[in-house]
Amino acid sequence: MAQLTVFPKVSLADEPVKILVSGLQPNQLVTLRASLLDEKGFLFHSRAFYRGNATGDVDLEMAEASGGDFQGVLPMGLFWALRSETPFHRLMKRDVIGSPFRITLEVYDSLQIDPSPDSQPLATQTIERWYVSPGVQRIPIHEGMVRGALFLPPGEGPFPGVIDMFGGVGGLTEFRSGLLASRGFAALALAYFAYDDLPPFLAELDLGYFEEAADFLLNHPKVLGPAVGVVAICKGAEIALAMATFLKKVAATVCINGTNSINGMILRYKDLAITGSPYMPECICTHRNGAMAAYNALVDPREPRHQDCILPVERARGQILFIVGGDDRNYNSKLYAEEALKRLKRHGKSNAQLLFYPGAGHLIEPPGSPLCDMSSSPFFPLPLMWGGELEAHCRAQEHSWKEIQTFLQCHLGRPALCKL
Repeated sequence: MAQLTVFPKVSLADEPVKILVSGLQPNQLVTLRASLLDEKGFLFHSRAFYRGNATGDVDLEMAEASGGDFQGVLPMGLFWALRSETPFHRLMKRDVIGSPFRITLEVYDSLQIDPSPDSQPLATQTIERWYVSPGVQRIPIHEGMVRGALFLPPGEGPFPGVIDMFGGVGGLTEFRSGLLASRGFAALALAYFAYDDLPPFLAELDLGYFEEAADFLLNHPKVLGPAVGVVAICKGAEIALAMATFLKKVAATVCINGTNSINGMILRYKDLAITGSPYMPECICTHRNGAMAAYNALVDPREPRHQDCILPVERARGQILFIVGGDDRNYNSKLYAEEALKRLKRHGKSNAQLLFYPGAGHLIEPPGSPLCDMSSSPFFPLPLMWGGELEAHCRAQEHSWKEIQTFLQCHLGRPALCKL
C-alpha cells in the first residue's frame, strides 16, 4: 500500500519540506499533486510525474520529475510551482498570526493531468506552513504618522530592528515581517499609502514619515540601537535607497529590484525636494497573455536631462545590498543597481554590494514562495508581468534570504556574523 511521508508537517513557510512516497510497485508511474485554498477562497495547485525506483520509493530529494509543472530533481518543486486556477491571482498570506497555509499533498496512480472529482488518491497528507513561529507578537501601530504592524520575537531582546516595505500594491503586507521576527529581528511592516488614514495614492513622498518610523522603532525597549535596517522591494526599494542616502539612523539597507532614482513623484525631506523622472506609459508593452510589461516605462538614468532625479547614494553612511533578478520584467533593475555602484565608486565609496540572480524575476520573496511571474494590481488596468524562470527564481529566493539575514545581523549590532 502506498504511503506518503512529509516532514515536518508543521513548519515556517521559509523552511524546506521532505516528501517521500513508499510502498509503490517498482517503476510505477505516479502523479504528485499539491493544492491549497488561500484566504480569499482561490485554489492553487501544482503537479509532477514520477516513477518509483526498484524498491517502489519516490524520494523528492533524489527522484527526477519527468514532467508536469516542472522537470528534474526539485525537492520543493510542488511548492514552487503552485499556481492559481484564477488567472493573474497572486498567492500572498494576509493573516500571518491567526492561521497558516494548509497545503494538501496527494499521490495518484499513473498519469493524472487533471484528476476528476471521482479520482481517489493512493495517499494524502495535509501540512501547515506558518509565517510566524510560536511566541512572535504582532502589535498594530498607529503612532503619530506611522502606520503598520510591529512583529517582535519571543524574549526580552534587544533585537536588531528592521523596517519592511513592499511596492506598488499599497496597503500593509506582513508575511516577510512575520518571518523576519521568527528569525530574530524586530520587524516593522510599514505601510505608506492605501492603508488606514494614509493617502490612497502616491502623489509625493515625505521622507520625514520614514524617519519617524525609524525613530519609533529605535525607541522601542526591545530594539537594539543605534540604527535600523530596511528591507524593501520595487517602489519600496526606491524609498529604502532614499532612506539610506539621507537618514543617519539607517545602517543596513536591502534593495530588491528597485531603482537608483526617484520616479513619478516628488520626494521631500526638510528643505530638500527631488522631482521624480516621469513615467513613460507609451513604452508599456502588452502581451497576448493579457499582461503588460512596464520594463521600459522608466527613463534611462544615464540620460543627462534626468540627473537631478538620481539619488546621491554617496551620502549613505550605512551598508547597502542590492538584490537583482536577471529576468525582472517590471524594472531594468540590473542597470539601476550598477549605476548606483558606479556612482559610489566614483566617490571613493565601497559600502554596497550586488547579488545578481540570472533567471530570477521581480518578485523575489522568502523561500517556499511560489514563482509569481504575472499578477493583477488594483492600480493598473492590466495585470503586470514580473518575470522569472521557475527553478532559477526559487533558488534565488533560497540563497538571497540567507544573505539578507546575514547582512542585517552583521551591520545591526552582530559584527561577529560579518563575512570575512
